[in-house]
Amino acid sequence: MERLAPSTRRNTWLRYPVLRLLRRRRRNGTEVEAEKGATLIDVCRENENNIPAFCYYKDLAVQASCRMCLVRIDKMPKLQTSCTIKVTDGMAVTTASPEIEKAQRAMGEFLLVNHPLDCPVCDRGGECELQEVIFDWGDVEERFTERKNVAPEKYLSTIVANDPQRCILCKRCTRVCDEWMGEDAIEAGNRGSNTVIGTYGGWLDCSQCGNCIEVCPTGTLLDGVYRHETRPWELEQTISTDTYSSDGMQLSIGSRGGAVHRIVARDRYVNGLNGEFLDVKARFAHEFINHPTRLKTPMIRYTKGGKLIPATWDAAIQFVSDKLADYGSSVGVIASPRLTNESVFTLKRFATEVVKSNNFAVSDRFDISSVFDNLSVPLATHKDIRNAATILLIGGEPEEEQTYTAKQIRQAVRNGGAKLIVVNDTPIRLIAQASQFIHVNKNSYDAFALVLSDSATDDLAKKLGIELSEIETLSKTLGETEGDLIIMIGGDLPVEAQAAIASAAANYGSDKHSVSLLPLVPYNNSVGANDMADGKKSVLDVINGSKALLIGGSISEQPGTGISPQLLQNKEFVVVQELFETETTQYADVVFPAASFAEVDGTYTNNTGFVQRVRKAIDPIHQTKPDWMITSMIAKEMGVDFGYNLSTTAVFKAIADGVPAYAGLRYPDLKDESRPVQVKHKIGGSSNNAIDTLNTRVGSLPDNGEKNNVTPKVGHKLHRLTTMTSKTAQFHLLAHGNPKPENLLVAPLQQFELDGSPKQNLAEAVGAGDRSNPGGR
Repeated sequence: MERLAPSTRRNTWLRYPVLRLLRRRRRNGTEVEAEKGATLIDVCRENENNIPAFCYYKDLAVQASCRMCLVRIDKMPKLQTSCTIKVTDGMAVTTASPEIEKAQRAMGEFLLVNHPLDCPVCDRGGECELQEVIFDWGDVEERFTERKNVAPEKYLSTIVANDPQRCILCKRCTRVCDEWMGEDAIEAGNRGSNTVIGTYGGWLDCSQCGNCIEVCPTGTLLDGVYRHETRPWELEQTISTDTYSSDGMQLSIGSRGGAVHRIVARDRYVNGLNGEFLDVKARFAHEFINHPTRLKTPMIRYTKGGKLIPATWDAAIQFVSDKLADYGSSVGVIASPRLTNESVFTLKRFATEVVKSNNFAVSDRFDISSVFDNLSVPLATHKDIRNAATILLIGGEPEEEQTYTAKQIRQAVRNGGAKLIVVNDTPIRLIAQASQFIHVNKNSYDAFALVLSDSATDDLAKKLGIELSEIETLSKTLGETEGDLIIMIGGDLPVEAQAAIASAAANYGSDKHSVSLLPLVPYNNSVGANDMADGKKSVLDVINGSKALLIGGSISEQPGTGISPQLLQNKEFVVVQELFETETTQYADVVFPAASFAEVDGTYTNNTGFVQRVRKAIDPIHQTKPDWMITSMIAKEMGVDFGYNLSTTAVFKAIADGVPAYAGLRYPDLKDESRPVQVKHKIGGSSNNAIDTLNTRVGSLPDNGEKNNVTPKVGHKLHRLTTMTSKTAQFHLLAHGNPKPENLLVAPLQQFELDGSPKQNLAEAVGAGDRSNPGGR
């Protein structure tokens, strides 16, 4: 290969051997590699040429408006934007030179024409990309003396604050709202220097994900929950995993002085599978961690119907161990799918090894064991979804429950050209991206499971309320797929339908495409809890078959199943490990204060089978302890030592030794978030019994069933008040319709009661509102 003469400029030289998939380049005389069709700015950044850019954001549509990523490319007459250039054969690129710096400084000067120099009071100070670029130069010439365009700080929603004069019009927020969320809630208005970022009617009516805040390079869009609490550099950043969604979004917990102040997914802190994406709950609903109503100490109810009396840990552990020992195998154990793998595993061991009982259950909303017992193909990852050729979504509503999965679906369709086929009895919002929507009758998923498992018939089409041609179109699309085919199963399908689809998935593989499966499970550790609880029973069977109960977490009411906390009122002895007093603790004889996810070490397993670390950001508050530790303390008092020695590492080692899918895993294997580890779920199994059950049930379905034609409102599940989300005040306003206040300059919490009604002394509240503290905290 020809060697190029040295240059006084800092260069990235590009060379491509003929017919090579990987293309070769030289940087400062050193050859490097890049993938075919790579964007120049990405290639340069990957090889330590950190080209500045404000509007560019990887995997979003190119904007090319900030003009900061300029480079000199040989044989081109002027400087080029590296975000719009694909590397080509024989390309020689200069990334830094006096000419380039002069142009970049000029653009920086233009950006500062209307931008206030208020870094010391800006919440983004210390994390601002504009600040970093300007400070890297050491100085900047500012020749404009004209009066700046100024506008007051205001609110775009109860949770998003806006300082419009800081905006540099990169339009990352508008692209994220469109491409990631499919909501188009935030847009650019006006033209030229008068362009502003805003929303129709001045108020954001959307899912309130906050991703526009995350990707904003300046302090234009701000977190209304965290605002003005601390400076970013005062926070200790701890990488952990979301405690709400089953997608396993990874995040950075910002804490100071034993308190959690914010949660972000900023790429300078964490490099997780979700990038900088989070949803409204993961990002904002964290105030339960340090909430004043957290349980502080163990409590004992010495007589039925009496009050819970605070007690010491020693007294409470002794009291519980004596009582449970009397009941022996009549003790039932129930674990929440929100607990870590370590806690669920320890509760299972308590049932089998301490009280010698098989009465163990997981209080999940759906039983997902039918999917994993009948897996015929591997689990899909979120990267697989983004690069899929065809996605078949059966049931579920991922835009409300598995938000990162929904984001990957949207980008696969919009940016990757994937075909999305939605099968649902409700016109969910994702049908806007679908190439085919098969609108089935209510309660007819059993019939569709038979279609996938065997073949379509006129009778099954009638039961589904669709035309046979719709199934033929579906079959044609699946058969012609070239690339990855992903089948997603919603948790709202009956367990027999889930089993049949999981078993039949392998039938749709071919030489042209592979097939993988994604169960849309409801909770952060639904998959992990299922893995830990092999041989589990239903919650109803455990409650009915036990005299005494040990419950990790709470039992929520599940309409149509007969499961509710009221079932505990006739039990002789109930022990609950919880963060707060709940309806479940009302029936408890002993309540232990449990630590939150921010106060423990452990793991969750997400819906793709990735085992992800949960790391302790702050010490357990008050006298709380991790759930696994509470359970092992009771076990030790009853004469069974699990051998943990108060070490989470020892618990995970026991999991690796006792759960086949986790064999050989250790915490160091999970250290790098950019290289997640997928557990080895067994593939194989038969759904013959499920098919027989489905045939029986489908036979009783009416031919003229009803359809649901109403598209659910944005946030109808995301904004729902729960034990944890209700501790963040802004969620009360979201749950009550996200009312728009009269005065957008004053915090909505200053103008509304938590139920969304205007405060009676609204004029006084608005007049006295502290504009420097929009959160009204």
